[in-house]
Amino acid sequence: MILTVDIGNTNIKIGLFEQTGVLSKSFKMSTDVKRTSDEYVALLLQLLNHSKIDEKSITGAIVSSVIPQLDYTFTNVITYVFGVKPLVVGVGVKTGLAIRYDFPRELGSDRIITCVAAEKQYGAPFILVDFGTATTFNVVNERREFIGGAISLGLKSTIESLAECTAKLPNVELETPKKVVAQSTGKAIQSGVIYGAAGQVKYMIDQIKRETGLNNAKVIATGGLSNIIYNVEPLFDYIDRELSLKGLFEIYRQNN
Repeated sequence: MILTVDIGNTNIKIGLFEQTGVLSKSFKMSTDVKRTSDEYVALLLQLLNHSKIDEKSITGAIVSSVIPQLDYTFTNVITYVFGVKPLVVGVGVKTGLAIRYDFPRELGSDRIITCVAAEKQYGAPFILVDFGTATTFNVVNERREFIGGAISLGLKSTIESLAECTAKLPNVELETPKKVVAQSTGKAIQSGVIYGAAGQVKYMIDQIKRETGLNNAKVIATGGLSNIIYNVEPLFDYIDRELSLKGLFEIYRQNN
């Protein structure tokens, strides 16, 4: 099996793929830069043991990370537990996409791996919206070129920021109220964040199509919060929450 690890700002997603490309198991743990290598080893082994997976069945590994402090940690963890040196997604790694970006080293690997999977599974051109700690808009044209995109604050991050940056606004659950005009502060925050985000996404998709001329581009969503927006406004042709892990496996396959 091939181990895929996507280290995000909030969570670390782990996938186990058969050589055929089938995702057989996936796990998630919280991202914490204060954890030691030993702690991550214990967590990883516990997840594998719970699913009755023998660590000796892992023959290869690949890592994508947006947390530089954890790059070295997870490289050591994987090498220690499985006896394999992981491929780390970065400049020089084959992805199958041409990167048209002013400063490629600034481009987060999380944005690339999801686009690799989307192109493989759904074909180009497309607009990919990833709902995570940040909401990112990523554009790949018909020539399989990543031509850029946009970044905004994520849904949960917006609610947390309101609570942290104001004296009286509470930190509320991320639930969709029944109407936009709310009669309580909590529902007013939920309305502004969720309905406002849906309007933002709709505008951004329309504007991207106008600017690029990609009027027939598929609109794909990923990330754990994508369904919240889709239930408010059905803007997406596809929702695929496993794109990051699928993209990592595809990149591993291309480089081996």
